[in-house]
Amino acid sequence: MERPLAWRSVTVIAVLLAGALLALSPWYGYHRDELYFRVLAAHPDWGYVDQPPLTPLLAGASIRLFGDTVTGIRVFPALAVAVLVVLVALIARELDGGRLAQTLAAAGTATGAYTLIAGHTLLTLSFDLPLWAAAVLFLLKALLREQEPRWWLAAGAVIGLATYNKHLIALLVLGLAAGLVTAGPRRVLRTPWPWAGALLALALALPNLVYQVTNDWPQLKMAAALSADKGAELRMMFVPMQLTLFGPAVSVIAVFGFVRLWRDRRVRALAVAYPVAAALTLASGGRFDYTGGLILLLFAAGCVAVTAPVATAARRIRLAAGGLALSALVSVVLALPLVPVTSLAATPVPDLNEVARESVGWPEFVAAVEGVRRSLPPAEQATAVVFTGSYGEHGALVRAGVPRVYSGHNQLWLYGPPPDTGTTAILINQGPRARAQFGRCEQRATIGNRAGVNNEERGLGVWLCRDLRTPWSATWPRWRHFS
Repeated sequence: MERPLAWRSVTVIAVLLAGALLALSPWYGYHRDELYFRVLAAHPDWGYVDQPPLTPLLAGASIRLFGDTVTGIRVFPALAVAVLVVLVALIARELDGGRLAQTLAAAGTATGAYTLIAGHTLLTLSFDLPLWAAAVLFLLKALLREQEPRWWLAAGAVIGLATYNKHLIALLVLGLAAGLVTAGPRRVLRTPWPWAGALLALALALPNLVYQVTNDWPQLKMAAALSADKGAELRMMFVPMQLTLFGPAVSVIAVFGFVRLWRDRRVRALAVAYPVAAALTLASGGRFDYTGGLILLLFAAGCVAVTAPVATAARRIRLAAGGLALSALVSVVLALPLVPVTSLAATPVPDLNEVARESVGWPEFVAAVEGVRRSLPPAEQATAVVFTGSYGEHGALVRAGVPRVYSGHNQLWLYGPPPDTGTTAILINQGPRARAQFGRCEQRATIGNRAGVNNEERGLGVWLCRDLRTPWSATWPRWRHFS
């Protein structure tokens, strides 16, 4: 018999979460990824060299529906994590968790550091987490309700749609497949339904695959560049971040969840999926958050284990609730813009939260670049180009209405080259090799920010370069870079 849904408590948690995120949304500023998504939204396509189309598409929809503001672009992320909270509660319910387990799962998910970051800022992560949770929920239904095998089709549909946000859902598929083969139940693979679900996922993902083939597999090139750039650092951070992504209490409860799944032969394959996904992430030098969706599955299962049977679980429940409350306090301070921006540099928040660090200083950045550009004589100003080293810098200048902004970073390279008439250029985040393309270069400004936060832009020089030696159109392939 299916457990009743704790709809009141779960709904209250989800609504409060979305409301708090939207209320706090304008307290710092745009994150560099949001500024990039704004640019990509103006160039709708089936895919981009560094990502599928869904998040840029939603960025464009946000601007049209809610306005071109930092709050407007963050409405969908806030709604997405509210949905995530409900889905994780439903996962706990599917694993035979009662109202208490569901409420605990919803509360722990809502107050996890990564959930708060994903809901506060428009990131691919914002939509990847609920897509993974929906896929996991449907896979659980398919495994636990063998008399209702059509849930495999629902799982396949979500997995196929998830490829339009990130291709990382493949980790879930590979982990599940490895789990079914090694831990069972193997009889599932002798039925047509999992294969039908896989075929549906492949059919829905086909335009993604076609884009990759016809564009010479840009995502593979991007993954290789990321691994080469930060692979060693990410591997070192992997284990510590697994313990802190959603807070230490979530990770401890997730250990109980792994045991809970392992003991149930019907869903043991999903317990195996986590170590398989973790191993694949480590081998590829991928980001530590790639396993976030599976950590939430283990956490939901852990909430069921901690609260059952309720009559003998009072001490466990008190410990779990206390641990989650303490984790929530830390997560809220680290993940949300509660520290005044003028005090931010004096706290550990910028070191621990890249999103906070890269969400401050954009007005000062734009002012420094514009100051150099406006100092040019009118005739020179009319043809001068601005060239940035990263998509965040490019996006900030475009958002401010600065004309003739270009970059060779990731997808932006395809939107160039600058006109050959742009023999005067303002260069930001470019090294001596780039400046050597000009006859004369001088540093005219240095980027700062009133917060004093050491982010990627602080301390960069703004260089005014004249007398381009070789036309942009002839040298454009040299300017391309992935990171």
